[in-house]
Order: sequence, then C-alpha cells, then structure tokens
Amino acid sequence: MNTELVSRLDRKTGVIGIVGLGYVGLPLMLRYCEVGYKVIGFDIDQDKVRTLKAGKSYIEHISSKRVADVIGRNFDPTTDFSRASEVDALILCVPTPLNKYREPDLSFVINTMDSVLPYLHKSMVVSLESTTYPGTTEEELRPRIEKGGLTVGEDIFLVFSPEREDPGNSNFATRSIPKVCGGCTPACLEAGLALYRQVIDQVVPVSSTQVAELTKLLENIHRSVNIGLVNEMKMVADKMGIDIHEVIRAAATKPFGFVPYYPGPGIGGHCIPIDPFYLTWKAREYGMHTRFIELAGEINSAMPDYVIAKVAAALNGKSRSINGSKVLVLGIAYKKNVDDVRESPSVFLMERLREQGAKLAYSDPHIPTFPKMREHHFNLSSVALNAETVGSFDCVLLATDHDRFDYDLIKTKSRLLVDCRGRFSERDSNVIKA
Repeated sequence: MNTELVSRLDRKTGVIGIVGLGYVGLPLMLRYCEVGYKVIGFDIDQDKVRTLKAGKSYIEHISSKRVADVIGRNFDPTTDFSRASEVDALILCVPTPLNKYREPDLSFVINTMDSVLPYLHKSMVVSLESTTYPGTTEEELRPRIEKGGLTVGEDIFLVFSPEREDPGNSNFATRSIPKVCGGCTPACLEAGLALYRQVIDQVVPVSSTQVAELTKLLENIHRSVNIGLVNEMKMVADKMGIDIHEVIRAAATKPFGFVPYYPGPGIGGHCIPIDPFYLTWKAREYGMHTRFIELAGEINSAMPDYVIAKVAAALNGKSRSINGSKVLVLGIAYKKNVDDVRESPSVFLMERLREQGAKLAYSDPHIPTFPKMREHHFNLSSVALNAETVGSFDCVLLATDHDRFDYDLIKTKSRLLVDCRGRFSERDSNVIKA
C-alpha cells in the first residue's frame, strides 16, 4: 500500500530526487525546495553539478540567487546515482530526441532507468516527465522495474506527468501551470497526485499513463500543425505581395474561433520539432499514416531553405552572391528572450550559409559564445551591435527577434536586412521579408 508514502509526501518529509537538471529539472527542483522538501538533484554533467554546488545558475532566466538560497540547505546536486536509494520520489527529466532517421531515441530514458534500477526500493514513486510516445511508461519502464522484483502498484508506484515548462515566459511559473498526471494503477495515480499537489496549484488526473503521454503530444502537435499552416500562408501571401503579419494581426481581432500563430524561419526548442514524430512513429505500429503531422513537419522543416533562398535573391539584387558575402545572423536562440539553442532554426540557417561560402557572424545578447551542441559546431562569439558593425555586413538576417535588440539601429544601418520575424512592417528598400 502507498499510505505511508502519500503521508510522507503530504507532510513534505519525503525526499525528492530529480534526474536531469536542465530547463525542466532545475525550475522543478527550485519549486520543491521553496516549499520545504529536501531535493537530491542528479545529472551526468559534472560541470553542471560543480556550478550548482557553487550556488550559480547556468540558465539565464533562473537567477543564481535562487540556486544559492537552496544549495547546502535543502538541495544537494550530485553525479552519484547510487544516492537514488535515499529518495522517496524520483522524477526523470531527461532528453528524448530523435535519431538520424527521425525515430524516437529513448536512450537517455533507458540509460537513466538502468542506472537507478539497483537503488529503487519499496514505498517510492517514480515519475517520467520526458515527452515520449504513448506506451513508453508501461512498455519500457514498468518491465524493467518489475524485473528487479518490485511490483508496480504495490511495492513501487509509477506515473507519467509531462513537463510544461515555457522558458522565458514570465506569465507562467512552474507552480501556476496545471500538471497532467497518469498512473499505471489507481494506487500509482494516488502517489503521483501526492507527489505534485504540494508544489503545483492544479494537478489534472487522467485515467492512464498512455492518456498523459498522448496529451503532451497533442499539445505540441496542435502547435506544430498551426505553425505549419501559417508558414504555408506566409509563402502564399509573399507571392501576392501581402504582409502576412498584418493579416494575422487583423484576424486576431476576432474574439472567437481564431488563435494567432506566427510564421518564422523554422521551429525550434525541445518540443515542437521533435514530439510530433513520436506519435507518427508509434502510429505506424497501428497501420496509421499521420498525414497532417507529417505535412506540417515537411513545411516547417523547409523554412530554413526558404529563408536562404530569400537571402540569395536579396544579395543577387545587389549583384552579390552568398559565397564571399559577410552575413550577420541576429539571434541564435530558438525563440526570443531566452538562451536556449536546442533545435534552433537559426543554427540550421548558419550551417546552410556556411555551406554556401558566407562569412558568418552572429549577435545574441543572451548567448555570448556559441555553445557546445551534439551536432552543430561554430567557433564564434556574439558581436556587439553598433552602427559601424551593422553597416559592415553585406546582409543582416533577423532570425530571432530578441527584445534587447536596437531595431531602429538595425533598420537604419543595415545595407540589406532579411526579416524572418515580421519585426519590420514598413516597406523599406533595404528590408526583405522572409
């Protein structure tokens, strides 16, 4: 029975373990600490653990003061996964990327589970927060746990509760975003609700882990399909000489039946470019072809090439080619006002420009040095924007529209400005919409 576990969690005497101290795990850790739980944070990255032990943050929108306030008091970061034996709840917040064939890569989840399996014990709850296809919790995690001799729903309690973090969005915090939770059994769900209800204002129970897994995918597929639609509309509007952003602003005045989505140079982040393909892959098991999802993916994935074609045409209009031209990319984060470059379309734009011989530089007030990435490498640092710098480039490409950019300076000093974000509404001779 899970009565004792639920009581420990409700009294906040249970110890929380969080695996993966990134954009999801770190704010979740802070929330548990702030309400009084003891938290052990696990990560394979020794540099992250060392930074946290020094009371510093490596994520821009999370202040070092918040980390310093809990380190040594009720937060203990470590790379020692054997300490999972000390926790009453283990929350997995690890990456679930796609492999080179655009199929689910569960290696981080599986490797993490294999690392902690020897240290799982009776009367604890395990929660997977990493986005994945319906069935992962039941088909991958439950058999591994039960192979070790613990019965799910009796000895140990297993749930899926998808993360809903939106880095850089000041309107929502971890506490205020409703949290969906599904359990393998009713007892598992009860333990999951106890795990989250002290730190989240509204916990939304669902009937199974599969429902919770598909809920997360639907949220991001909804966004992917609508962004794909508006990206296609952008290309149609461009052929007609119509500003799609003006159209969207006008349509958004309708108080019902319309939600504005905005076009861009592609889609980025750890969710929208990846999550829809988890369902596409799983649907094939049932003989289903997810045409809407795949079409939206095709359109969104083609956006970087569309932008590069616009850059090439714009330079051609100035009797130049991409090869040998100096190009300044503004913003390399995947969205405005954050320091997160995961799946950023800006990086894909930079690679295509480099392949065609451009002399590249970038400016991003949130990312002073191009970060280490698994698949992308640039030995570059952000350049400061001033009149001389902007005017020295053959083309300035606005890829991510951070609020900290001086847009008056950019517009007046750029020889040629390719705008992927609709920031410039005027029809200036040096502005090309992309």
